[in-house]
Amino acid sequence: MTRNAFVMLLALGLLAVMFSGSLRGQSVPDTVDGHVAAAKALAANEQTALITLCNPPAAPGPARANLPARGAQPPAPPDRSRWAAEPVKVFDNLYYVGEKEYSAWAVTTSAGIIIIDAIYDYSVADQVAGGLKKLGLDPANIKYVVISHAHRDHAGGAWYLQERYGAHVLMSADDWDLLGRTGGAWPKAKRDMTVIDGQQLTLGDTTLRFYSTPGHTPGTISTLVPVKDRGTPHVAALWGGTGFNFTITPEKPAAYWYDAYIKSAEHFRDAAAKAGADIFLSNHPSWDGSVAKMAALAKRGPSDPHPYVIGAPSLQRYLTIAAECARAGRLR
Repeated sequence: MTRNAFVMLLALGLLAVMFSGSLRGQSVPDTVDGHVAAAKALAANEQTALITLCNPPAAPGPARANLPARGAQPPAPPDRSRWAAEPVKVFDNLYYVGEKEYSAWAVTTSAGIIIIDAIYDYSVADQVAGGLKKLGLDPANIKYVVISHAHRDHAGGAWYLQERYGAHVLMSADDWDLLGRTGGAWPKAKRDMTVIDGQQLTLGDTTLRFYSTPGHTPGTISTLVPVKDRGTPHVAALWGGTGFNFTITPEKPAAYWYDAYIKSAEHFRDAAAKAGADIFLSNHPSWDGSVAKMAALAKRGPSDPHPYVIGAPSLQRYLTIAAECARAGRLR
């Protein structure tokens, strides 16, 4: 790359960051339409499902009366064909071992494996343990299981990895409490390690850093993960909880949760910027575009860019979009 080309790219990147930063000021009208317009402007050149957070929430209909409450035990696990997915090597040291709709990530280090989110109790053996084996990795080397939040689709399999392989399970104190209050007959992990904002976890040659990002749940945590692509280092920002399906109570109305979500998105955005993060990951493939990105990864040539490496300015825009849509939701 020539010096002039490098300077031009740097200037474009700075302009993008300045633009995203300007949304934090008074340039955005503090109205639903104003925040939605700001989010859409940021999303104009981005392929991100996060913009759907700006859609008005659907009114609950009569059909929901027949659905189980979150955490409740369904009559039986869904058929395997509905959730089974093939594991994928995404980076030199990061692997996808989740389901079709629920993500689990395996970080390999010089001293063992760290799992981020453990999907469902009925699928963890096939997808996480079985997926690692298909990739030539030994699930007995799982040392830690990081749970972004205590909903069953992410925490349900933690007990299995804890009991079967002796892995330590990490979660925030608030979400350990949430897990303890959660009903349903599905097995729960025993309370183990507690994560706080800014905490690091080092295993061998790899250090993860955690950030408290409440909103989706009282104690959602998001994680910065160092990865390598053909030896080149990058930093992935894994947003721990995306949807606005808050638990509304008189003590904690919707405004409380939206405010928490906005603050968390900005907090993690700033942490990601400081770390130079240039990859956005989620615990649902639909939120980070994993289906399309994995398809592109399978066809990637020797000189093709990595489909997950979106660049630091894009990552900043992603998290600003989340905050702007939350501001619109709060005003609704």
